[in-house]
Amino acid sequence: MFADIVVVGGGASGMAAAIGAKEAAPAAEVVITERLDRVGKKILATGNGRCNLGNRDVSAAHYHGSFRSMSSILSRFPAEGLFRPLGVLCTADEQGRMYPRSNAAATVLNALRMRLAELGIKEVCNFDLSTYLRKGDLFELSSDDGQKISCRKIIIAAGGYAAPQYGTDGAVMRMLRDKGYRIEKICPAVAPLRVSPDSVKGLKGVRVKGLVQAYSDGRLIAGEEGEIQFTENSISGICAFNMARYCQEYEGRLEIRLDLAPDMTYDELKKYVHEQRTKRARLELNDLLTGAFAKNLAVYLVKNMIGRPMTDKIATITDTEADKLCGSVKELRFTITGSTPWKSAQVTAGGVHKCCVGEDLGSLLEKGVYLCGELLDMDGDCGGFNLQWAWASGLTAGRNCGASLKGADR
Repeated sequence: MFADIVVVGGGASGMAAAIGAKEAAPAAEVVITERLDRVGKKILATGNGRCNLGNRDVSAAHYHGSFRSMSSILSRFPAEGLFRPLGVLCTADEQGRMYPRSNAAATVLNALRMRLAELGIKEVCNFDLSTYLRKGDLFELSSDDGQKISCRKIIIAAGGYAAPQYGTDGAVMRMLRDKGYRIEKICPAVAPLRVSPDSVKGLKGVRVKGLVQAYSDGRLIAGEEGEIQFTENSISGICAFNMARYCQEYEGRLEIRLDLAPDMTYDELKKYVHEQRTKRARLELNDLLTGAFAKNLAVYLVKNMIGRPMTDKIATITDTEADKLCGSVKELRFTITGSTPWKSAQVTAGGVHKCCVGEDLGSLLEKGVYLCGELLDMDGDCGGFNLQWAWASGLTAGRNCGASLKGADR
């Protein structure tokens, strides 16, 4: 098979890149290769099936990595500007998170596939890229099962390591490392924070609004308020997800501190606990905080911080114990034991460093190769920021690749 442009990877950035390339070079033969049996499967899982396709706030403050200096790409290609022409109506919540009006990720994927078909872009699925080589003026792409495609230009949009069940296992990133590309240290991002199972025993299923702060060696790194969720061995929720990328930089030295009552000062909380000591004096300890927190969390706090039998009466609590309990509510500490498995991560932190890629997202190591999406060293916070980067970087790489082809002999 021959094509003018081959896009490696049929995810969000790959489909955007193919559309951008074909719009820039309408006469070009554009092909998407995808290792799975269908393009766009990961899109269906985003936003819990609703597809959080972007965010109205595209400021660089929500992004991390060496490509942060190219954040102007984001404002040039807002998600609404891509999807409204495709017939997809979007809505935004109070945090600026954008969703299709249908609240169904399938709406987004269907619109993209219809646009691919309208433009005559071919999809070659079950093509698991093993390598690509330059042969004269052309590239030859080979799959594990012996398929071959020749082309003039390549756009690599193969993703990172996150969510390998959707086809992104880091194989192409490893291939690029072998070709001499600088790969920044990778780790799961937008992912649960793994802790010792003993430290959260009894909290599985608990949800509470609070403040999550990441510390290393006693220094505050970042913090965010939101809903905190507990599993049998991790802390999750959007505000926790956004701390996951720091596992990369502070490996083995990352601590999370939770303020479970951010709407109250320490003195206000202390006054509340004193009131309960009086009003509930005859009740058992496990009822001390049930007026403020869900039962499981209330019992966990009292049991772990006071360390006495829960059958003791509330009246027996000392001032010192009450102060310790208030301190734990305002600053409950957990040591992060490591990153969660890639299967649980939504995004890859790290990737191909900007020193290998030009402003047009063309490779500085291989003429005719463009890169985009999660493969690059750019990850965003949870809330639509990563899909926003996928669309914007895909369109940028695609349009520049198509434009470069227009100037060549056909």
